[in-house]
Amino acid sequence: MIKNSRMTHLSLKNPVCLAEITSPHGVRGAVKLKTFTEYSEDVFDYPTLRDQGGHLYKLNLFAPKHNDLLVVMIDGVASREAAESLRGTKLYVDRSELPETDDNEFYYEDLVGLAVEDQSGEAIGIILSVQNYGAGDFFDIKTAHSEIYTLPFTQEAVPEVNIGANKIIINKEYLLGGK
Repeated sequence: MIKNSRMTHLSLKNPVCLAEITSPHGVRGAVKLKTFTEYSEDVFDYPTLRDQGGHLYKLNLFAPKHNDLLVVMIDGVASREAAESLRGTKLYVDRSELPETDDNEFYYEDLVGLAVEDQSGEAIGIILSVQNYGAGDFFDIKTAHSEIYTLPFTQEAVPEVNIGANKIIINKEYLLGGK
């Protein structure tokens, strides 16, 4: 871990991952950053990005997007070796720093772990993860038998999301796979 006097420690009460450092970029300490915000550049709206240990990271845009990743400089990181040591580091903010969502808008974090039922009330499983490969959001659903199904997050496939009841209602016709 890179340490300097500008980094401070603060544990997050309710951490939400907004980005992950994927690899170094060049020899001057730049890194590629995969973001989990709606728009990649939104990550700069959060000046309190911290790693799991609470170390603060100050990001500066280094180059335009590169293969859907941001290329950034981090204060205190000035060499490829230092950048390499950060590979895989996830950056978090406290949930209280996120803006409120609109109706029918959800943070991935709020959906993971929700129970999944079909329209007749039959238990299907739980949401294991939410993915987006560029064509929209998809749920990975794990059944009680450890099978994994994928489901597009569309109105037709998921007619109801009830965060308060910790469940979603799905149309089983749209389930894909079973691994």
